[in-house]
Amino acid sequence: MSLPTLAEVVRSGYVEGSHTGSVVALRPDGSVALGLGDLQRPVFPRSSNKPLQAVGLLRLGWEPDDEQLALAAASHNGEPAHLDVVRRTLTSAGLDPSALRCPASLPLHEPSAHALLAAGGQATALHMNCSGKHSAMLACSGTDLDYLRFDHPVQKQMQLVIEDLADEPVAHVAVDGCGAPQHAISLLGLARAFCQLAIAGAGTPERRTADAMRAHPWLVGGTGRDVTQLMLGIPGLVAKDGAEGVFACALAD
Repeated sequence: MSLPTLAEVVRSGYVEGSHTGSVVALRPDGSVALGLGDLQRPVFPRSSNKPLQAVGLLRLGWEPDDEQLALAAASHNGEPAHLDVVRRTLTSAGLDPSALRCPASLPLHEPSAHALLAAGGQATALHMNCSGKHSAMLACSGTDLDYLRFDHPVQKQMQLVIEDLADEPVAHVAVDGCGAPQHAISLLGLARAFCQLAIAGAGTPERRTADAMRAHPWLVGGTGRDVTQLMLGIPGLVAKDGAEGVFACALAD
């Protein structure tokens, strides 16, 4: 059984495409302070789901350092320091970049892409902006390295955790651009999930993920990225961008 692509699901009318805009802001008690647009209709948060997926990997027993955890939640630029952390995550699991099943890509960071090509290099899965998440999924996969299979234990766990943090069931599952399953929830559910990251108690997987992102905002994006600049500029903010105009952020208050 294969999953539909994101484009196929959006065309079917089950979830919103990029032709409309919505925004929601929650109070500390979870009630809606501001809501514009359809807050209940499922959307694909795209890479804004990554911090929630990272929580799922921690709940599986993954024990990364803070840099590896921040990069698991990242859509990184593919700059050299990003790649070093991806390699370290893979090495800790006894793997190398050949195990990655995300598509080959040049770095998002244009100077890094130019430097790679000038040195005779080419697009690889390691340089792809989702390789941090993919290396983390591999680190939790044990001997079953077919980790993108939608019924793989890692993928099933991440869906359960997204549903838990969003406090609603996943509406649809499709294949994201990086090849991994992507889960549709409402914008309200995404906001609830980010609140859980921001207010979680010390030592919880949610708090560990938020603190790693706060401590290493450059790893979450990179040079010139809005998500990095926002977290650098606003102490305590946990934030994550996603494709097609998705952006989620939360403060503990």
